Amino acid sequence: VINYSLPEAGNVQLKVYDILGREVATLVNGYQTSGSHSVNFNGSKLANGVYIYRLNANNINLVNKMILMK
Repeated sequence: VINYSLPEAGNVQLKVYDILGREVATLVNGYQTSGSHSVNFNGSKLANGVYIYRLNANNINLVNKMILMK
């Protein structure tokens, strides 16, 4: 689960990339209201390892890494 909070409403894009920078999933791509949000990431078809998620919304650019372990 990826949790995030938006200070204002706007278009949001949340994508997941592998460690080589290849896009593996788009979790959110559209308008969202302000406030707290959460997205379930299903990595069942991906290999174990380190992945990067990137959130772009208005003036917010957040990049974080996560570890997928099955």
